Amino acid sequence: MLERLGERYDHPAWSGPRLDVVSELVLTILAQNTADVNSYRAFTALRQRYADWDAVLAAPTDELEDVIRPGGLAPTKSRRIQHVLAEVKAEHPDWDLSFLGIVPLDEARDWLTSLPGIGRKTASIVLLFCFGRPTMPVDTHIHRVALRLGLIPPKTPLDRAHDLLEEVLRPDEVYAFHVETIRHGRHTCRAPRPICGLCPLTDVCAYYVLVQRGKAPVAPVPRGYDPAAGSPRYHDELLHGWAAPEGQR
Repeated sequence: MLERLGERYDHPAWSGPRLDVVSELVLTILAQNTADVNSYRAFTALRQRYADWDAVLAAPTDELEDVIRPGGLAPTKSRRIQHVLAEVKAEHPDWDLSFLGIVPLDEARDWLTSLPGIGRKTASIVLLFCFGRPTMPVDTHIHRVALRLGLIPPKTPLDRAHDLLEEVLRPDEVYAFHVETIRHGRHTCRAPRPICGLCPLTDVCAYYVLVQRGKAPVAPVPRGYDPAAGSPRYHDELLHGWAAPEGQR
C-alpha cells in the first residue's frame, strides 16, 4: 500500500524540522479546528507582532486574541497558548525542548500531553515533524482512509487509531504513511464520497467491496482531475498549504 501511494505522492521522507519545537507546538494549537490558510495567517501575525516567546507570554490575553483572530477560536487559543508557554517556561526557561528528541518516546509524549489542551494528535505532530520520531498523528483524513481500507476496525475512535496504526507500521514507515494518507484523503478518498476511480488501492480496500455491491456511495472522477498534479512540495507546504516563515525552500 505504501509503495503504491508513494508512487503517486512522491515518496515523502522526513528531511529535518521545519520549525523550532515551541513554534511547532504553537502552530499546531493554532491549527486546531481551522483551515490551514487560517492557521498560517494567525501564526504569521503572531510572529510578526511579538519578538519572542517571552513577549507572547507577557502580552495581554485580549491583545493576543486579536492578533491570532484570523485562525478562529481566538478566545480559546489565546489562553491555551499562554498557558502552554507558561508551563514550558517554568520547566525550560531557555525555551529549549530538544530533550523531546532524546528521552524515550513514551516519556516525550507524556510530557507534551501533560501540557494544558495538548492531546495525542498535537503531541505526535510535534514529535514527528520536529524530530522524525515514529509517532502517528491521526487527523480526520487518516482516520477516514484507515477505516475505509480496513486497517482499523469499524467505529474505531480517533484516539485509539493512533495506537492501532503505530502497531502495524514499522518506525521508518510512519512519516511516509502520515503524509501519503493525508494527501490521499484530501485528493481522492474524500468525505463524504471518495473518488474510487482514481484510487490505486481499490483491490485491497474494504470500502470498495461495498461500492461494488452498491452499498456505499462513490463520487465520479472529475473531468481533467489529477490528484498528483503540480510539482513536489516541501513537506510543510504539502501538509499545511504554506511554507514556514523561517527557512522557506
